[in-house]
Amino acid sequence: METYKNKILEFYRQSRRMPSYAEIMAMLGFKSKNAVYKLVNKLIGEGVFDKDSRGRLVPNALFSEVPMLGLVEAGFPTAAEEELVDTMSLDDYLIDNKEATYLLEVKGDSMIDAGIQEGDLVIVERGREPKPGNIVIAEVDGGWTMKYYRVTNGRAWLEAANPRYGPIHPEQELKVAAIVKGVVRKY
Repeated sequence: METYKNKILEFYRQSRRMPSYAEIMAMLGFKSKNAVYKLVNKLIGEGVFDKDSRGRLVPNALFSEVPMLGLVEAGFPTAAEEELVDTMSLDDYLIDNKEATYLLEVKGDSMIDAGIQEGDLVIVERGREPKPGNIVIAEVDGGWTMKYYRVTNGRAWLEAANPRYGPIHPEQELKVAAIVKGVVRKY
């Protein structure tokens, strides 16, 4: 069972999508889609996978749990002992609503002073009402961007986190598609 789960998750990591039942059948050497159906239901029962609102298979534990060993001082060095404090699923920490959450790769440097650099991945969530100060993914006058959401005198506008870029006041329309929930950077 563990081998089957790992093969399916490896497919997901490489393809960035879940395999179809036919692909699972071929990958695992099953002779029927019914065998795949039974395996998938067993893995859903164990909490490894789930189905989204459209009935598509989604992984529940992309990152699984990682040990949390305590705090690290970012100021002056202090004595520290490694102690297992807890474990944490990064999915649980970063994602509130899995069905409304997706990743976008950042291009450009307009949010650099917010700690968001080109090449980073931002975790964004659709369907939430933006509040002033949120970093949002928005369509403004037909173009897409990521900026701070601001409101002045009842009018929404966007602000970069880089002094090289001026404010964006929509001429016609500003639609917020999603709110940035987190940033992922690989070193």
